[in-house]
Amino acid sequence: MPRPGLRSKTQKRKTIRTPGNENTTHYWRRKPKRAHCAICKRPLQSIPRLRPVDMKKTNKTARRATRPESGRYCAKCLQTLLQEKVRSL
Repeated sequence: MPRPGLRSKTQKRKTIRTPGNENTTHYWRRKPKRAHCAICKRPLQSIPRLRPVDMKKTNKTARRATRPESGRYCAKCLQTLLQEKVRSL
């Protein structure tokens, strides 16, 4: 019996015959959803769809865009936020 984390049907499975002539089941986790903007809920550009373990292995520049707050807001919403902030000063 597989371990409890692999028993759900959300896991992708494939039965593979090993070199030792045994049938085993290999499991894959699905790709996560795209990151979305906190304001308009549109998908964020330049953020890869990776699991946290794989995301940690990528370069910091590959994880998100170089502008401020790029992992939270899209470029359009960030522009309006900055304009509102400047106007309020």
